[in-house]
Amino acid sequence: MKTKAAVLWGLHQKWEVEEVDLDGPKQNEVLIKVAAAGLCHSDDHLITGDMPMQLPVVGGHEGAGVVVDVGPGVTEVAEGDSVALSFIPACGRCEPCSRGMSNLCVLGAAIIAGPQLDGTFRFHAKGQALGQMCVLGTFSEYTVVPLASVIKVEPSTALDTAALVGCGVTTGYGSMVRTGEARDGDAVVVMGVGGIGVNAVQGARIAGARVIVALDPVEYKRTRALEFGATHTAATVGEAQALITDLTRGQLADVCVVSTDSAEGSYVAQALSLVGKRGRVVMTAIPHPTDTRVDMSLFDLTLYEKQVRGSLFGSSNPRHDIPRMLDLYRAGRLKLDELVTREYTLEEINTGYADLHAGVNLRGLIRF
Repeated sequence: MKTKAAVLWGLHQKWEVEEVDLDGPKQNEVLIKVAAAGLCHSDDHLITGDMPMQLPVVGGHEGAGVVVDVGPGVTEVAEGDSVALSFIPACGRCEPCSRGMSNLCVLGAAIIAGPQLDGTFRFHAKGQALGQMCVLGTFSEYTVVPLASVIKVEPSTALDTAALVGCGVTTGYGSMVRTGEARDGDAVVVMGVGGIGVNAVQGARIAGARVIVALDPVEYKRTRALEFGATHTAATVGEAQALITDLTRGQLADVCVVSTDSAEGSYVAQALSLVGKRGRVVMTAIPHPTDTRVDMSLFDLTLYEKQVRGSLFGSSNPRHDIPRMLDLYRAGRLKLDELVTREYTLEEINTGYADLHAGVNLRGLIRF
């Protein structure tokens, strides 16, 4: 079939919106009519090369839609079902899945490879095979995805809302609550308050944190963070350090989530300076793939038992936590509608990413 999609043909190029060919679903695959797709910073990392992936590729890894067709072996969903898409496929059977770490499912190795899980491609254009970001490719009117990435949601669920929980919301919330283990009464800092960081703020609020400092150089983001639960804001690490020292009477933060646009080695030491004894620094931002050095004080790690933890998808279980996020939304505890600063058509995708770089969006959304 033919479908319109946003394709990245090379590094440091713009997204090209064009008609492409899409093959039907194969074994354990599902054809989705995409209703909405989030403009996440991770797709922008494809352009810079910080997310190394075989090009060309159909972008997009946040999305939701309706099942149009299913391939052989698919019984969990059927034509007409509303679904959210998880950027981490989870088989439910491998060792990590069986240990409750489905965000680290062995299938996750495929998310930056390009082809589908069987090693073949579904999208084609100009005589070339096109990869799919995180085996999804939600920057397309239609896409074929593995069943392992499909989460059935309630029929009444607004699909533009469901699109947000496939990555940014669940990653941010989980980074704070699951990886960071924020608890009632904690003091926390969120370094970088974009699409992921603002949901780390929400996670801290829902967990009952008493002090939530939103650290970002962009005034608009600091102001918006207050709407989502931040109790205080700071523009620099120095400001945040003085603030958290005063607010905790010198005890410093229990958790610091680093959710900047990209992870730099210098940020680790900065984050460690904000947490106190046995404080947890959670690195959820995407680093440069060639960086192998970080700044930190080993003295802090040993004598104060400070910890640095990596976080993928907020250490969340897609099949459990995506529906849980929607339950929290329906209960009025998690803000989702307010996250979307502006909606775009697919043809406006480059404008959407320009707005992201300008710091004027918490989350842009493509509505099909």
